Amino acid sequence: SGNDNSEALPESIPSAPGTLPHFMEEPDDAYIIKSNPIVLRCKAMPAMQIFFKCNGEWVHQNEHVSEESMDEATGLKVREVFINVTRQQVEDFHGPEDYWCQCVAWSHLGTSKSRKASVRIAYLRKNFEQDPQGKEVPIEGMIVLHCRPPEGVPAAEVEWLKNEEPIDSNLDENIDTRADHNLIIRQARLSDSGNYTCMAANIVAKRRSMSATVVVYVNGGWSSWTEWSSCNARCGRGWQKRSRTCTNPAPLNGGAFCEGMSVQKITCTSLCPVDGNWEVWSEWSVCSPECEHLRVRECIAPPPRNGGKYCEGVGQESENCTEGLCIQDKKPLHEIKSQNIETASDIALYSGLGAAVIAVAVLVVGVTLYRRSQSEYGVDVIDSSALTGGFQTFNFKTVRQGNSLLLNSSMQPDLTVSRTYSGPICLQDPMDKELMTESSLFNPLSDIKVKVQSSFMVSLGVTERAEFHGKAHSGTFPHGNNRGFGTIQARNKATYIQNLSSISTRSELKTTAIFGHLGGRLVVPNTGVSLLIPHGAIPEESSWEIYLAINPRESSLQPEGTEVLLGPEVTCGPSEVSVSTPFALTIPHCAEVNAEHWNIHLKKRTQQGKWEEVMSVEEETTSCYCLLDPYACHILLNSFGTYALIGEPISDCAVRQLKVAVFGCLSCNSLDYNLRVYCMDNTPCAFQEVVLDERLQGGQLLEEPKLLHFRGNTFSLQISVLDIPPFLWRIKPFTACQEVPFSRVWGSSQQPLHCAFSLERYTPATTQLSCKICVRQVKGHEQILQIQTSILENERETIAFFAHDDSNFPAQMGAKAFKIPYSIRQRICATFDTPNAKGKDWQMLAQKNSISRNLSYFATQSSPSAVILDLWEARHQHDGDLDSLACALEEIGRTHSKISDITETEIEEPDFSYSRQNGL
Repeated sequence: SGNDNSEALPESIPSAPGTLPHFMEEPDDAYIIKSNPIVLRCKAMPAMQIFFKCNGEWVHQNEHVSEESMDEATGLKVREVFINVTRQQVEDFHGPEDYWCQCVAWSHLGTSKSRKASVRIAYLRKNFEQDPQGKEVPIEGMIVLHCRPPEGVPAAEVEWLKNEEPIDSNLDENIDTRADHNLIIRQARLSDSGNYTCMAANIVAKRRSMSATVVVYVNGGWSSWTEWSSCNARCGRGWQKRSRTCTNPAPLNGGAFCEGMSVQKITCTSLCPVDGNWEVWSEWSVCSPECEHLRVRECIAPPPRNGGKYCEGVGQESENCTEGLCIQDKKPLHEIKSQNIETASDIALYSGLGAAVIAVAVLVVGVTLYRRSQSEYGVDVIDSSALTGGFQTFNFKTVRQGNSLLLNSSMQPDLTVSRTYSGPICLQDPMDKELMTESSLFNPLSDIKVKVQSSFMVSLGVTERAEFHGKAHSGTFPHGNNRGFGTIQARNKATYIQNLSSISTRSELKTTAIFGHLGGRLVVPNTGVSLLIPHGAIPEESSWEIYLAINPRESSLQPEGTEVLLGPEVTCGPSEVSVSTPFALTIPHCAEVNAEHWNIHLKKRTQQGKWEEVMSVEEETTSCYCLLDPYACHILLNSFGTYALIGEPISDCAVRQLKVAVFGCLSCNSLDYNLRVYCMDNTPCAFQEVVLDERLQGGQLLEEPKLLHFRGNTFSLQISVLDIPPFLWRIKPFTACQEVPFSRVWGSSQQPLHCAFSLERYTPATTQLSCKICVRQVKGHEQILQIQTSILENERETIAFFAHDDSNFPAQMGAKAFKIPYSIRQRICATFDTPNAKGKDWQMLAQKNSISRNLSYFATQSSPSAVILDLWEARHQHDGDLDSLACALEEIGRTHSKISDITETEIEEPDFSYSRQNGL
């Protein structure tokens, strides 16, 4: 401001008597925006002069702009004055207070001073002193978002935005924005989830804070239990269940999943219908005047119950009670009998005796002729029941006085015996030759000679019940069994059918390796059994020799009741190893997965050798996790030990999947060819053991194995050979079909069923065999295997035993064992372990990987996503289907590129190199 004329402006000007000036408008505080000057104005009445004084100095009169007028009401003079204040003037002032100006007005009576108006330079800094922070709060919790706006002149005003829309606290009593720029939501609602922004503004500019994401989550709550379902079995033992859902409320926005079981099952017993049965007849009543007496019975032994049928027949009988002594026409009845009646009775008696004699004679002649027609096979058949199949009782009688029975005449083949012999018997011509076998199992016993029924199938399931007579020589036999066998003398080749309960006894299959903090994978080759130890499960600077073994067939686990063993008994250890995250154990199984038909349990053997149930596959628990795939069960565990899968069929529709395989090889006689049909559990380890035995015997797999769905409906299994070329091959009469009882197949406890057929070529020139093997369950599934093979070894077509031959990599340590590179795995876990407002968290990752049950198990883990990925690794050890995982991530929306951009340098194993662009 100027001060050149400060001496020329007196403090007061003498004037004539009148009124002091009255200010009609005083100067207001003003802010200089950028470089624009501001205008201060002052208006007074009556006023002869008005001048501005700034910071105690008069403003030069040349800087004043003055306007004069007359007030029409009072006739007094009105004066209005303006001055400009520039940014430079304010910046150049360095006083103890802000730059200020006031105006002074004169009248005839004296002077008046206006208020001081301050002039400041306006500004607003860019950075907030405090940005609001995101929060996760439960529903109905309090939300407080703090905001301290940037420094500014004048002070900034604060406004809150939710999802870019202004918040009006006057319209929502639940929201308060008055408290020191903070946003307060008293009771959080689901609709309060969103992105909140603090807006600060003054006359210079507007500033936006960082957005704060508020997630209002809902913890899941169980609904009420449904009513118990009706018992699924109409008769006998079954089950009923009830369920509840995690929908009261459903977990939302990363809220915790319900803890506990969603399904409960209990066993139930439905009363079976009982048909009525008659009690014994009562004593005859007293003879009535009509010469009759009565007897009665009631349908009470037992009475019909639960809808059973009433007894058939009559409940009352009557008959003559005088034995002909009742009076008729005044004479006793016995006197009325005529002589011709007696004569007729005698004739009938003699005629019957004569017919019986003729029938016996015809029968004797027929048996004699039949025996002569069958003499080419050297047959002495006593029990005709042998016609019904190879599992019937046979009686043999000696050829001459000096020969004893080879087999007890009443012996039933024991189909549950754990060991029998796998080599076929070669029946030689009737000379004193030693008995020969393909695997040299039998020592000759020359003093025992017996004629064998060669036309029928003979089961060699020999047990301790068999009795042997004659001079026996000791010998050494497989599996520790010392038994005497004699030479079998027959005129022609005899058909030999085996039914093996156990092909051989083997030491357990076992794989070991040393693992450390990087983890790895153990595989028992070609068995489907594997163990995955995640990265970080074993503490750093620590290592263990981990082993994985399949226990021998003679399992210590004896299923109870209707339970069956669905897979191998597997041991992993040592038991003292402690892991920080669950490891994954994969056990193959042979059940057709259906919760309506099977109740599948995981059992563990205790240190005392007893078995205890760990969990049911359908059970909700946080101690371990079972994921049941169609052919294997993947189990997440925290402790090593011995485990097995047990299945309890809960309906007749329960299906046990059997693999049917046919092997063949030449017998010791060059014209004979043996077909061996195996029905085993559809698990790689069961097939592995059969393959090992066949390799020892020189067997050749003749056709791709097929799958048979064997139902638990008590019907037996039939195995037959069909369409044998009639002029090239032959099989003895009645030997082309075998029938196996249901209990032998269903309760085999991992022991494969083995049936053998012996075919004979007419000439050595026949080198090709074409036939069909039919395996069917009565009233059930059927499979036909078309055999087309050369019996010459150098012309055979080789069929692969295993789709995934993993014998080259029984143990992998570190990064090679995992399909997902560790860096990518860490990024996935970091992304999905964090709850998200849109629900894109580990629960969505589990859902996209077909894991929808027992999510409470993953919620208890420190990194749920890591455990889900471990389960993915266990399920995809052969295919390594990274594309499917990438697609799942893309569907969730957390990634825009595929996981399969993995170069050969990221995965050293060449089988898993990818050429895609871009990574996670």
